[in-house]
Amino acid sequence: MSSEKIVLSAKNIDITFGGLHAVENFSIDICEKELVGLIGPNGAGKTTVFNMISGVYTPTSGDIFLGGENVTKLPPHIRCKKGIGRTFQNIRLFKQLSVLDNVKNACNVHMKYSVFDAIFRTKKFWNEEKAVDEKVKKILDILGLSDSYELKAKNLPYGKQRKLEIARALATDPLILLLDEPAAGMNPKETEELMEVIKLVRDEFGVAILLIEHDMKLVMGICERLVVLNQGKILACGNPQEIANNQDVIEAYLGK
Repeated sequence: MSSEKIVLSAKNIDITFGGLHAVENFSIDICEKELVGLIGPNGAGKTTVFNMISGVYTPTSGDIFLGGENVTKLPPHIRCKKGIGRTFQNIRLFKQLSVLDNVKNACNVHMKYSVFDAIFRTKKFWNEEKAVDEKVKKILDILGLSDSYELKAKNLPYGKQRKLEIARALATDPLILLLDEPAAGMNPKETEELMEVIKLVRDEFGVAILLIEHDMKLVMGICERLVVLNQGKILACGNPQEIANNQDVIEAYLGK
């Protein structure tokens, strides 16, 4: 693990649904600029972990800390404002809006002008809007979407829609970015490009990244550390090479 300070810490979080123990005693520490993969068979509880970290679900027990602050009971929009950004397995863009407006919408979480400023178009309003335009275009340029500002999101190729989701999450100024199967539905070429984008995002924005992914080539190629979940419990932790050679992990994926 990196020697940098811890950005996100989950301490023994559990969740049950009607008697079903979906995730049990899950703990993880993620440091600044660390790139960690959360992997495991289908139904292992990976997205449930994401939902607890982002605030969609409240753990039955355990605690979640962001930058040292306990955020376990906070709703998703407050966690977002404090620094948890997220994408989803199924693309959730505003399909009728332009690429630019999709990302600008995410900036609302930090906007400071009032309704009065917006209605009467005060100087404060225009100054903030100009700053947001510059910020959004910079993000889109870094992610290779500078030629698509005015295109409707629905008209982007699939790979670029995935990039747009990441751009929108970055616009919230996250301390940690949760990527839920970012390569889902991508062809090999798009997946290769995505690998470079994820590394670029970490380096350019200085953000920690936790990702769920079934594409083992992507996971092994970019993650510094892997956590393997199976039947709601942590099965193994380690670097990609250690996990690739772990017999318990191999059996969880392929059977005995």
